[in-house]
Amino acid sequence: MTALNDLIRPARYPRSSRYDPAWLLGLDMGPNPLWLLEDLARDLDLRPGMRVLDLGSGKGATSVFLAREYGVEVVAADWWISAEDAAAVFAGAGVADRVTAVRTEAHALPFEPESFDAIVSIDAFEYFGTADGYLPYLVRFLRPGGQLGVATPGMTREVRELGAVPAHVKAVVGWEAIAWHTPEWWRFQWEVTDLVEVTSARLQEDGWRDWLLWARACAEQGPAGRQANQPVIDMLLQDRGELLSFALLAARKPA
Repeated sequence: MTALNDLIRPARYPRSSRYDPAWLLGLDMGPNPLWLLEDLARDLDLRPGMRVLDLGSGKGATSVFLAREYGVEVVAADWWISAEDAAAVFAGAGVADRVTAVRTEAHALPFEPESFDAIVSIDAFEYFGTADGYLPYLVRFLRPGGQLGVATPGMTREVRELGAVPAHVKAVVGWEAIAWHTPEWWRFQWEVTDLVEVTSARLQEDGWRDWLLWARACAEQGPAGRQANQPVIDMLLQDRGELLSFALLAARKPA
């Protein structure tokens, strides 16, 4: 069994380990969001007072983390979670004065151009960010010199190179895996626009193991958790990191 305390890993994720894993699992909308953000943030330069858009913020765990750990002002934007529900999470975490919740769709962002110092997206970009025209749309909201950081499910090889979605992946996520790309794919996709300089594009080290640990913890939260997560566990155990991980991407808009 995976105890909640197994999600506290100070050697690997010292900042995330300060958070109650039961609280984090209660906000679950995807695997290990704070681990992903903490790892990604090593490739970013987040400083107190910056204005940061948390794009696809879900129930708000990543926005709480950004405000507490880096002292930034956060706009938490999500389509599936109401602003009222997210605001309640921020109030409960004591960051209501630093995080503003906005319900919005990723292609219709209600913000002024050049209004953010950084845009961060954790386990959401695969749903809206793979289209050729999305980066040019998104980068307009970054100030000159602004940063973009993304953590998204990734592959060691492109599905198009493989010729099909591998059976063990297709059984769980179906066609959605065609949006799970290699870091090299993302680097080209962004750099070819000349709109940003990619400063880092990498697979998360042992990302599949983190994903597996999270899925096992979720599966122990009751029958619904087991039903939702056992297929993911089976997929990851069959894959064992051969194809699956997370891509961590960082880029900067020219000053």
